[in-house]
Amino acid sequence: MRTVNLESQKNGTMSKAKEKSAKKRVVEEDDDQLPIFDKDVTEKKAGEEDDADLSDSEESVFSGLEDSESDSHDEEEDAEEGDDEEDDDDAVILDEILTKSSGVETATEPPATDKNTPTDIRNTVGNIPMEWYQDYPHIGYNLDGKKIFKPIRNKDELDEFLDKMENPDYWRTVHDKTTASDIRLSDEQVDLVHRLQKGQFGDVNFNEYEPSVDFFTNEVMIHPVTNRPQDKRSFIPSLIEKEKVSKLVHAIKMGWIKPRKPKETTPQYYDLWAKEDPNAILGRHKMHVPAPKMRLPGHEESYNPPPEYLLTEEERMAWEQQDAEDRKLPFLPQKHSCLRAVPAFSRFIHERFERCLDLYLCPRQRKMRVNVNPEDLIPKLPKPKDLQPFPTTMSLVYIGHSSLVRSISASPTGQWLVSGSDDCTVRFWEVNTGRCMKTLEVGGAVKSVAWNPNPAVCLVAVCFESTVLLLNPGLGDRLVVSSTDQLITSYEPPEEDKEQAVTWALSEGPEHDNGHRLTLTHPKAVKQVVWHGKGDYLASVMPDNSSNLQVLIHQVSKRRTQNPFRKNKGLVQCVSFHPLRPYFFVATQRYVRVYNLIKQELTKKLMTNCKWISSMAIHPGGDNLICGSYDCRLAWFDLDLSTKPYKMLRHHKKALRGVAYHKHYPLFASGADDGSVIICHGMVYNDLLQNPLIVPVKVLKGHQITHDLGVLDVTFHPTQPWVFSSGADATIRLFT
Repeated sequence: MRTVNLESQKNGTMSKAKEKSAKKRVVEEDDDQLPIFDKDVTEKKAGEEDDADLSDSEESVFSGLEDSESDSHDEEEDAEEGDDEEDDDDAVILDEILTKSSGVETATEPPATDKNTPTDIRNTVGNIPMEWYQDYPHIGYNLDGKKIFKPIRNKDELDEFLDKMENPDYWRTVHDKTTASDIRLSDEQVDLVHRLQKGQFGDVNFNEYEPSVDFFTNEVMIHPVTNRPQDKRSFIPSLIEKEKVSKLVHAIKMGWIKPRKPKETTPQYYDLWAKEDPNAILGRHKMHVPAPKMRLPGHEESYNPPPEYLLTEEERMAWEQQDAEDRKLPFLPQKHSCLRAVPAFSRFIHERFERCLDLYLCPRQRKMRVNVNPEDLIPKLPKPKDLQPFPTTMSLVYIGHSSLVRSISASPTGQWLVSGSDDCTVRFWEVNTGRCMKTLEVGGAVKSVAWNPNPAVCLVAVCFESTVLLLNPGLGDRLVVSSTDQLITSYEPPEEDKEQAVTWALSEGPEHDNGHRLTLTHPKAVKQVVWHGKGDYLASVMPDNSSNLQVLIHQVSKRRTQNPFRKNKGLVQCVSFHPLRPYFFVATQRYVRVYNLIKQELTKKLMTNCKWISSMAIHPGGDNLICGSYDCRLAWFDLDLSTKPYKMLRHHKKALRGVAYHKHYPLFASGADDGSVIICHGMVYNDLLQNPLIVPVKVLKGHQITHDLGVLDVTFHPTQPWVFSSGADATIRLFT
């Protein structure tokens, strides 16, 4: 019998040893797969696993306290060393036991451990379904019995959609129901999720194909490792701890020991204007603006107003034609015999509604007055005396035309002046004396005249109706006049004539004696002619939006005409050649397009911010441009700076008709329908970092306004700081 008992006891001991070895194996796999364990550590962990498998009811019978790790450790050491842990510190035990005996788990502050140690973010509701707290604003209680409120979540479906579209981390953000907060998954957690979705192991370093290691020997031991029966204290709570807890509870009840003070959760507010001086300008009470009060009723609102408040028929008709905002009174005063005869006000509800709108929609804000010296707002500009010379006085008046003079042009030498008028004549004047040297009659009102800028050629282009006439006035040096005629007569026609949009005709007979040399017949009316700087090319403008022949370029030496544009974008107003580079400027109603003639492409598109461009002039340097418009504006463009105006000048009160640059002096002029010519100093610097200096220096008046038209064209003398102006009063004036 003893042998049987020993055998059964041996078998039972071996079965327990196998269970412990299995548990040890689980622990080994959890603890980073350590292949070798110390015997004491293994037994200790096995004992901890046995204690962990016990339920709460088995662990705590009457005190509701869990066995601490120190107790489980003492149970193993009591057999040899006895109960030596009775002298622990009371404060440490109180802190630990109160935490475990509170009935809930609290999320305490994690200790300062390694970075990879996860932070304890568990809530205090315990292991219960989270749906129980779904309709409550809190999510558990703290140690002081106060509610722990949920974080505020005001996101609706629209906010969720916007967050999904804008938040780059939305795909890795999950909602934790236990803490009611959004948690952003780290890269390691995202990788773990991906591995689990693919059916792989969570640990990256785990090798599922690693060869197995036989941790335990296959030899069966004869005697068990230990066969000591478990102590009674391993089944019941510690009596020593029960006594200590009872003493601490009694001390707390008697007030000898005070528990930790609860943290103040009430929000604190700060008054930003607490230290503000109420007597200051920006004081808190100074900024309050009360709502406007209604105007008290006057005599006009009486049922029996005085007769001076009653409107006549004319005043009544004028009141009805006015807008509701422009009327002095929102109603018509009426007279009734008695108060009982007064009808109900038809607009009572509307009036009350408008009053309510005034009360809560009218912005009431106190605006602080800024004390600024008006002189500080005026830019610091040089004095006009420092910018001389510029024209200041009217010296000569050229009288001879019988109708308005639309265009004037000076010769390259500055000795002669040509003018075209609506009286169908072209007059040549001597600048210094004001004498009319020659008068030529043409077949219509002259729209534009242009003297050839090449001093070696004596030619004048005149346009009227659909004809462009090239004249040789025969003034000046005879050698220049004769060489011009030889240049025109030396033309040899090509063998094959190409079809052109313009018909070239050589003048003969009496027309040749009057100075006519070439006649260019256009398909439509011509508005403007302009020469190239070298004097061989001529451009004409035919403003007609229905055709593509708005701009034509003519070559005089070869008598050839070409259309540079297949399609015109808008109604062309005026054109101009660049003085130095092969650029061509085309001004439509609102834009100025700059074309490269060699590359045959659009280089820039200038936005003038004007409604209708009337004239255009290019600086002799070629990097600046001015445009006059019919809406009283003059736009200065810096082509190197931007495609928008550098300066907008609104000095004139009426539409601008002509603008011009001086070839040598930093001056530019503008003439308008208000009968004045404004001279401005426009200095352009060689330094690209320095902006142009624009200063108005003089307003020249002398022309009389005729048929609501004033100055029609302006041009500068080629060498002197003089300016010519032609007006609707049939005169030409020279200002020096």
